[in-house]
Amino acid sequence: MRYTIGQVAKKLGMTAHTLRYYDKEGLLPFVKKGSSGARVFADDDVDWLLILECLKATGMKLKDIKRYMDLCLEGDSTLQERLEMFERQKIRIEEQMRQLNHYMEKIDFKIAYYTEAVKNGSVDIYEKNKCLAEAKKRIFGHK
Repeated sequence: MRYTIGQVAKKLGMTAHTLRYYDKEGLLPFVKKGSSGARVFADDDVDWLLILECLKATGMKLKDIKRYMDLCLEGDSTLQERLEMFERQKIRIEEQMRQLNHYMEKIDFKIAYYTEAVKNGSVDIYEKNKCLAEAKKRIFGHK
């Protein structure tokens, strides 16, 4: 199928301005232009944009995404390097997830803490709730 820049922007929840910027930065080398000069996107272009947004959302810099695109354009001789890029990105994402899970544990603790505080009408609840006191020690590492 073929799409206009507006259709792709709407489909992916981004702006036409962003798509034009990506094109200007060389991140959309496969996008064709119609007879009027307007960009005409194919399904493969949309798929590429989904990967681009995935990489961007997981912290990859645009210059590194551009490097990935350049490697794709170079062909099969760069397959190993592309694989390594994704393996490194996965490691970064796993670390981000560990950090987020650590933060989530603290947020969950505070929800439990304030739920108990609301029930008791006071923030001084550790004497009444030993499980919460132990969780605080485990999560924050002190009394």
